[in-house]
Amino acid sequence: MPGQASVEAPGLSLSIRLPTLVVWLSSGLRGPGVAPGRGEAQEGFARLEVALPSRLDNQVDRASEEPLSGTSDRVVIGMDPHKRSATIEVMAGDETVVGGGRFDTGRDGYSAMTKYAKQWPNRVWAIEGCQGIGRHIANRLLADGEQVVDVPPKLSARARVFATGQGRKTDATDAHSIALVGTRMAGLRPVVNDEQLALLRILVDRRRSLGEDHTRMISQLHQLLLELIPGGAKKSLSAAQAKALLATVRPRDAVGKARRRVAAELISDLERVYQRSKEADKELKELVASTGTTLMDLHGIGPSGAARLLVEVGDITRFPNRAHFASWNGTAPIDASSGDQVRHRLSRAGNRQINRVLHIMATVQLRNPTEGRAYFDRKKASGKTSMEAMRALKRRLSDIVYRCMINDAAAGTAAGPGGQRGTATGSSVTGSHPPAGSSEKSLPGPAETQDRTLLPAVS
Repeated sequence: MPGQASVEAPGLSLSIRLPTLVVWLSSGLRGPGVAPGRGEAQEGFARLEVALPSRLDNQVDRASEEPLSGTSDRVVIGMDPHKRSATIEVMAGDETVVGGGRFDTGRDGYSAMTKYAKQWPNRVWAIEGCQGIGRHIANRLLADGEQVVDVPPKLSARARVFATGQGRKTDATDAHSIALVGTRMAGLRPVVNDEQLALLRILVDRRRSLGEDHTRMISQLHQLLLELIPGGAKKSLSAAQAKALLATVRPRDAVGKARRRVAAELISDLERVYQRSKEADKELKELVASTGTTLMDLHGIGPSGAARLLVEVGDITRFPNRAHFASWNGTAPIDASSGDQVRHRLSRAGNRQINRVLHIMATVQLRNPTEGRAYFDRKKASGKTSMEAMRALKRRLSDIVYRCMINDAAAGTAAGPGGQRGTATGSSVTGSHPPAGSSEKSLPGPAETQDRTLLPAVS
């Protein structure tokens, strides 16, 4: 009859309305003799963005708007989140697309989205970037008692590469890739609603912002002092030292007076940043100590570094061994061997914030007579360059941090943020140098428990 079309697929014969035909074709069901068209998926998903979500006639009773019995129970709702909008796709366990749509993230849009999702009681939300742009909507779903897993952007990008069509990147195709990852991948990290961990994240992000403000102001102040004082100021400059230098300058021209005034304003801003940073460090130190972690006992890790580790790592037990942890934080070298030539190169991947924490830890140890300094010197004596020795030291410190967090997780029964469980007298963290493994690069093969050896003593 007019306005309808018959679609046949193996084991399926349906009569559907023409407006939903594009959605069916984008799901991979085509009539006999119909060749896959390029860009078909994008065209079908574009229909989802401008209209109400299409529902399949054989899965939804349009009178009651409820899924019929006999359909798959569990569905994954893949979401491509943005600041003001969220595009979702509902995918069954057999990767059949059963719904989707585009909603704004305001109160009305969020309410409409959650109401729409309630027709699938057994659901899990797969959201891309729950530690970034997707955090705001993931937190709202968690507060409503929803189950949420984090989909790393790299995984969804890989799924999109193998999609049909011309590889156009739209919100709808992103939601489809995220839903595929949520359906196919096991072991995705669940998002938990931990108030203490959320508080740590807010405070450590604020502390990092204060550090960035300090660096920017110091750079501007050095530039102004160089134009006011021949030779400028020394590299390590405090606000008090800058104020003393500025007091010796009495420019007479209008430009010089403007430079001096702006420099004085920067010094005042620096003093406020110093005070706020000091207060932020004190608050972070108290909060990190309340978690029971022993990370601050390690030489080179302060309150900010410990808080960043707790926030970014989460549950340390999700890493089977130290090699997986080193690969995740980017300290494990990448095998670049070819034929008889065996070599490794620096990894630019991994969590760069944790990599920065380990770099600061290594730098602090190099400035003091520590076992890290002795290890670095032995590497230099064996023929490695300074950069190669530094990379080896960071890899070793990654093992130390991993062992410390594992010991913390096993030390008590009351779990804190990020899987930390408090301390006990039997912890193997003794002083600033706990045991660590001897491996300097990620190990091939399956993950398994390995014995740890002490960091080699000074030779």
